Amino acid sequence: MKVLILHTDLRVYWKRRIHFLRDYLAAHGVELFAVEIFGKGSPYDFDPFSRTEKWWDCLFPKKGFGELSQIKIKKAVFKKLKKVDPDVVIAGSIVFSSGALGLRWAKRNKKKFIMFDDAKPSRVQRSRLVQSVKNLITEQVDALWLPSDEYDEEWGALYDKTKIHFFYGFDCIDNDLFKPQNGKRLDNKKIICVSRLVEKKNIPVLLDSWKLIEQNNDVYKLSIVGDGPMLDKLIAHAKSLDLKRVEFAGAVSNGQLPKYLHDADAFILQSLDESWGLVVNEAMAAGLPVLLTSKINAAATLLKDGVNGYFINVDNPTDMKLQLLVFINLPLAAKKEMSDNSLKIISRMDFKYMGDQLLETLKLLDSEPPRELKFLPHLVINLWYGQFNTRGWDKPEKSALL
Repeated sequence: MKVLILHTDLRVYWKRRIHFLRDYLAAHGVELFAVEIFGKGSPYDFDPFSRTEKWWDCLFPKKGFGELSQIKIKKAVFKKLKKVDPDVVIAGSIVFSSGALGLRWAKRNKKKFIMFDDAKPSRVQRSRLVQSVKNLITEQVDALWLPSDEYDEEWGALYDKTKIHFFYGFDCIDNDLFKPQNGKRLDNKKIICVSRLVEKKNIPVLLDSWKLIEQNNDVYKLSIVGDGPMLDKLIAHAKSLDLKRVEFAGAVSNGQLPKYLHDADAFILQSLDESWGLVVNEAMAAGLPVLLTSKINAAATLLKDGVNGYFINVDNPTDMKLQLLVFINLPLAAKKEMSDNSLKIISRMDFKYMGDQLLETLKLLDSEPPRELKFLPHLVINLWYGQFNTRGWDKPEKSALL
C-alpha cells in the first residue's frame, strides 16, 4: 500500500511525525510519501522547506498561495498524485487547497481519502449556507483524523460515524525530546509561558494578573518565551505595571526549549483561541503542571482540573490571578504529584499511539470498496479549489469562507 500526506506545508511539528510514520508504516508494508504545496505564506515561514528525501517534495518552494492561480496549483497537485499513485491520500481540511484537491483527485481515481483537522466547528464562524456546503464536501471523506475522541461530540454531530471512520492522535510531539532525564525538579520558583506574541494569546491579561502575584509573593518569577509583533507593547505594559520579576526571553530554538521548561515549576497559556496548542504537549512532556483556558482545545483532552493543573476561566478577569496563587501556594509534594500526572497523561499521546491509530484505519479502509459519489457532492467538489487564508490566524475570533 502507498499513502501520501498532502498539505499546504509540513513543517515544525510535522517533520518528526512524518519521519516516524515513514519508518513505522514501512515496517508494516506501507510506503509513505509527503508533499507540501507551498514554501511561503505560512505562519511557519521561519522553518523553510529544505528536505532532500526523494519521497518528500514541495511543489512551489519559492511561492505562496496568493502568487499562483488555482488552475496552476491543481495541475501541480494532480501531476504529483498521478506520479506517486497512492492508494490513500491524507490531507488537511477541505477548506484548504490540500484537502479540496486531494479529495477531488481521490474521488476521481477511486482512492481513499483521510482528512485531518484539529479545529472545532463551533469555534469557526460560518453562515448556515457555508456550513452546509462544507458538510456536503466533508461527508465524502473516508476517514476523519482528529486529535482525540473528545472531539467526537462536535464532529459526530455533523458527520455520520457509520460512513466516516473517526480515529485520533495526530496532534502529538516527540515526547522524548522534552522528558526530564533525571526526574523533574519543582522548586525553581518560576512560571513559564511559551507563546507567539500575538493578540489571541491574551498576554496583557497575564501581565495584569502577575501584578497581584508580585504583591502576594516575593519569590516567584514569570518567564515569557517567544517573539512576535506585540513584543515592544508587552514590554512597555510590564514597565507601566512596575513588574519586577517578569522576563521576556525572546525567541528560543527548539533545541533550547526543553531547558527553559525544565527550569520552571508550571506552564501557563491564557489564549483566547487555540485549534489545539502543541506547546501544551511540550510542557507536559517536560513534567510541568499546566494552567490553561478552556479556549485551548488541548486543554479538554490533556488537562484534568486539580490533577495536573488548573483551568482558567477566561471570561472572569480575576480567575487567572486566583489560579496562579492557588498553584504557587501548593505544598511542594502536591506540585510534584501534578508533575507526575502530567507525564502520565501525555505518555498516552505519543508517536506510537499516532502510528497505531493510522495503521489500524488504513487496514480498515483497505478492506472496503470505494464510496460512490452522488451528483451534487460531485459537482461541488469539482468546483471547490480550497483556499490558504492565514490572515487572522493570530486573532481570537475566526471566520471562514468555507
